[in-house]
Amino acid sequence: MSKANVNFKKIAELQRKLSKGIVEKPLDISKIKTIGAVDVSYKKDKARVAFVLCSFPSCEVLKTKVVDTSVDFPYVPTFFFLRETRPVLLALKGKSFDVLLVEGHGKAHPRGYGLASHIGLLLKKPTIGVAKKPLRGYPESSLIKVGKAYVSVGNLIDLNSAAKIVEMVNENGYPKPLKIADKLSKGAENEKT
Repeated sequence: MSKANVNFKKIAELQRKLSKGIVEKPLDISKIKTIGAVDVSYKKDKARVAFVLCSFPSCEVLKTKVVDTSVDFPYVPTFFFLRETRPVLLALKGKSFDVLLVEGHGKAHPRGYGLASHIGLLLKKPTIGVAKKPLRGYPESSLIKVGKAYVSVGNLIDLNSAAKIVEMVNENGYPKPLKIADKLSKGAENEKT
């Protein structure tokens, strides 16, 4: 699919509308037993997406899954969810977790609705957006920097709970489950399925 065939104005309106469905609420961290993480890497029109399931808060790897797939949507800033949703959902199919870290923004997005929010809304699960840099024009007070990570609400969690969770799995500035997912998506060996 080319960018020319896409009505970005309508999709932007849809993002604003969907953002109203995001639920922000404290998460009882003491009840979290597992934390998932998902990241996608690209080579031309191919995507490799990695899912990692870790114990919480000890961060021992329980399961991993790597999926190779094609992508038919180009990279367009702030419309990342159009490119990544399908690969991410393929990797998450049949997997369960208490909370999910998504490499991408949640509410810290110019329209309040990034990839982490979209995945959280589709799955009806607590999701946290984690990114290496903020997007231009994000809503004020929609993110917290934890180490080197910019943390935002995906869905079914509040910002304080999200930041605490990321802090608890932080390893040298970035959440350990996402570091592992990043390595796997870039071709490291897939240890556990």
